[in-house]
Amino acid sequence: MYVNRKHRTCLELGMLSELRKFPGNVSYSRIIQEIKSLNNDRKVHGILVQLPLPEHLNHKKVLETVDPKKDVDGLHPYNHGKNLLGKDCFRPATPRGIMTLLERTKTRLEGKHAVVIGRSNIVGKPIAVMLLNSDCTVTICHSKTRNLPSLCRQADILVAAVGKPHFIKANMVKKGAIVIDVGINRLKDGKITGDVDFENVRKKASWITPVPKGVGPMTIASLMENTVKACKEIEWPKNSD
Repeated sequence: MYVNRKHRTCLELGMLSELRKFPGNVSYSRIIQEIKSLNNDRKVHGILVQLPLPEHLNHKKVLETVDPKKDVDGLHPYNHGKNLLGKDCFRPATPRGIMTLLERTKTRLEGKHAVVIGRSNIVGKPIAVMLLNSDCTVTICHSKTRNLPSLCRQADILVAAVGKPHFIKANMVKKGAIVIDVGINRLKDGKITGDVDFENVRKKASWITPVPKGVGPMTIASLMENTVKACKEIEWPKNSD
């Protein structure tokens, strides 16, 4: 679903978008060869490796092969490091979209207690860093965290990236909190829902993102912004074709 939406949005904006698929047993060398070819292709300004990859591929090494200047997903260690330092870089699209949503609430982030549930390199860790760089006090929760409901109730800003439908209940949310639902879960009936019990939590939250049509569209928009940024910043040798 995410791949299709990215492709469709690119076409709507007049961007060239190519989807390259490989069999599940593709070799590591073949994937690396493909990425290196795209690194050197002047027509390409952004390269995305859709995760998860098959288990036999080392996803960390694959991501590190992408040219940091074309890493519009913001997953290369170079960009993660610059994000940690608060420097200009390609920030992961979902966290970047979340920060845009928070900015649009006109809420002063300084001093706010932000609780992030999830510690993935794609969402949890980078959004925690961005919130910290915005002068929030940040608590990161995960599967080993004790007293999770109590910590959630302390949050002025609650970011849920768990991957479990309706995991966040109303009794876990402080009245007036901003709730960001990153989860995308497909139920047995085919419907898409988030990590938050939206209908009940919305009664307590000052701002809340729905699923679908919440963080997802912002992720796509942020990815497009990163791609435009890459196009503007990439410098090619003057003697190149």
